[in-house]
Amino acid sequence: MENAFFHFWASPWLAAAILAIVFTAAIVQVKLGMGFGLTAAPLLALIDPELVPASVLFLGLSTATWGAWSERASIHWREVTIASIARIVGVALATVILANLADRDTFTLVFGVMIGLAVLLSVAGWRLPFNSPSLVAMATVSGIMGTITSVGAPPLAIVYQDRPAAEARPTLAAFFALGCGISLAGLYLSGWADWRNFMLAIVMAPAMLAGLAVARRIGGRFDRRYRPALLAISGTAAIILIARGLA
Repeated sequence: MENAFFHFWASPWLAAAILAIVFTAAIVQVKLGMGFGLTAAPLLALIDPELVPASVLFLGLSTATWGAWSERASIHWREVTIASIARIVGVALATVILANLADRDTFTLVFGVMIGLAVLLSVAGWRLPFNSPSLVAMATVSGIMGTITSVGAPPLAIVYQDRPAAEARPTLAAFFALGCGISLAGLYLSGWADWRNFMLAIVMAPAMLAGLAVARRIGGRFDRRYRPALLAISGTAAIILIARGLA
């Protein structure tokens, strides 16, 4: 964790890169309805693996809570409850995986594989029926991926992709707000996070808030045409992280 703090206080160019990544990820989250973690996590991991997953989860918790609160009247709480219970199972499995990782190089390898899986889930075009078994299965996978990488949206996107946006967006925001909290609890209980992760999130928060503010002014100039480029960047980062983990 000392390296992550070093980037902010002793390496201004890397600090600027970190803040720029968070700023961009916040815009993506607002304009596409998801994607903060998938944009920020792999790029931050390239700079320093200790920047993920806890610090990004804190930021994801903030953006999801803001989105859920702003559309709270449209949240389907039954779906949130079912998915959150499954998320707890996924978090428990993720903490077992993390507890058995030998070192940070192994973590980098597992992280890269999980990010690659997230990209594949985002581009595969798979569809599942919208029902409780599908929701439980994908929320469990989301819990595993979200805890290890802070990227838990792609599995749930498969279930919700055919749902009306006005229903899916606030419900998913509420789920991710609770889910990020559950994942953070698992990381702290398992020793994979400490108070410095929260402090790093505080340092990065102004960039996130600036991104949220700018996203409101962009209007239609940022749309889903940019999604392939973002997925290509995340996929490339995953390949680099896997190569680092194997080196």
